[in-house]
Amino acid sequence: MCAVSLAVASVFWAHGAQVVMPLAWVQLMGVGGIGWLLARHAFDRECIVLRGDRLTVERASGSHVERVEFQPAWVRVEPETGDRSLIELSGQGRRIAVGRFVAPEQRRQLAEELRLALRRWHQGTTPKPASM
Repeated sequence: MCAVSLAVASVFWAHGAQVVMPLAWVQLMGVGGIGWLLARHAFDRECIVLRGDRLTVERASGSHVERVEFQPAWVRVEPETGDRSLIELSGQGRRIAVGRFVAPEQRRQLAEELRLALRRWHQGTTPKPASM
């Protein structure tokens, strides 16, 4: 896209339209800036792992990574405001909202799967790691 834009601008510039080349460069800088912003969030993620005696939630957004660890016996799983809102995991004075990368209509199912994994942990059944 950049090469085509510069080629077209070069043709017009060679024919005397000198304002076209600076405008093409402004356009390319805008496209590059948007590409940089998109690339910065390309690896955003939420990861929930229940292993041993720890429930670990890691949330990455851009260059910011937040990690919260809970003892599974004390974790509460609740929607923040309603069935389609983010899911809040809380316990021991800590809390974190998850489900940003899950469609709103599927968040209730995610909450149920987390509750089921925690119930199995309480019963002594080894749950599969829950991960998003």
